Amino acid sequence: MHLSINQLFTSQQFAFSKLLAFRVQMLLAYQIMAVVAGWHIYELTHDPLALGLIGLAEVIPYFSSALFAGHAVDHYCSRRFFAILSSSVLCLGALALTAIVMGMVVGNTVLWIYAAITLTGFARAFISPSYNTLFAIIVPRATFARGASIGNSCFQVGSVVGPAIGGLLVGFSSKAAAYALASLLCAGAAFAILRLTIKEPPAKERAPVFKSIAEGLRFVWSNQIVLSAQMLDMFAVLFGGAIALLPAFVQDVYQVGPEGLGILRATPALGAILTGLWITRHPINLHAGRWLLSSVAGFGVCIIAFALSTSFWLSAIILMAAGAFDGVSVILRSTIMQLATPDEMRGRVSAINGIFIGSSNEIGAFESGVMARLMGLIPSVVFGGLMTLSVVGITANRAPKLRELELEQLH
Repeated sequence: MHLSINQLFTSQQFAFSKLLAFRVQMLLAYQIMAVVAGWHIYELTHDPLALGLIGLAEVIPYFSSALFAGHAVDHYCSRRFFAILSSSVLCLGALALTAIVMGMVVGNTVLWIYAAITLTGFARAFISPSYNTLFAIIVPRATFARGASIGNSCFQVGSVVGPAIGGLLVGFSSKAAAYALASLLCAGAAFAILRLTIKEPPAKERAPVFKSIAEGLRFVWSNQIVLSAQMLDMFAVLFGGAIALLPAFVQDVYQVGPEGLGILRATPALGAILTGLWITRHPINLHAGRWLLSSVAGFGVCIIAFALSTSFWLSAIILMAAGAFDGVSVILRSTIMQLATPDEMRGRVSAINGIFIGSSNEIGAFESGVMARLMGLIPSVVFGGLMTLSVVGITANRAPKLRELELEQLH
């Protein structure tokens, strides 16, 4: 049955559009904070390892709280509460960074920045479980693939605009203005959820927390398609973490200002937007597994090409292509997760997926910083791209169910 995009925006006072408003504003705030904090720390230290430590400062609180966040979202009826909680904690992080850059905090500036970034880790632990459970309540199951494509397109728009805003504000205004804007966006995200009027399912019987978490882990571990899709994306992101090193490329290789950082941070998302718009109108219904593997391989090739480029604009085009390949991967993986996950486990599976994918971004940033210190900036990125291609080959060989997956098998 072919459903139009407008059918996603039916009753409940355009609930899906309000959910997207929450997601985009949270993403804009996060991206602005990430760009400005990275620029600020590299400006203070000129050390790529310091950039990697940003990821470590975020992933430790995220990793330690994500599974508990998934349990809470699954076992308490108000998913809206947890969405508002995440926006409030991220807002506190933005306000803390504003105070730091304005000199209102005494002590080691770099350490205080890392401390403020830990709040983003706690906030992110609740964003994905609450968004995905609300998504499943609002969007009809028959339109999950199209809804995921629209959601990813909006996500990528935020990924383009956020870094650009962060870079432009640093270049033409101040870091404090950028952080203050991030805090306002967090408040806007909370307001969007407050205006979301939906009937949430009643709370489940509350199982013991560790038993509940173990149940979610067993489901993921026993499902080859879900597990291999998560592992594929995790290792691809882990080794293809060139984005974390962009401040070093911008200042040391291309020798441009923070505006250039904003452009390079935005170009992967621009490529993903174009991909998302295409897939929205031309959904991938056949050979989804092969498309997923091919898109991750294309991403790895682009990472290698980026490392070898010395031209700013050529690098921007390569990163746009990398974003296009990544966009295919994200849409397919999101659709697989939504279709394969039972309703009563969405929070926990989403949290586990977040640990696989979300933490790999930050661990990948740390890995990139360490390898850049050991191998040099460019060799470390080439190494990461080659490892991504190796992961694709291993996954294709060891996970035949994913390789041969057709989405209709999951309906």
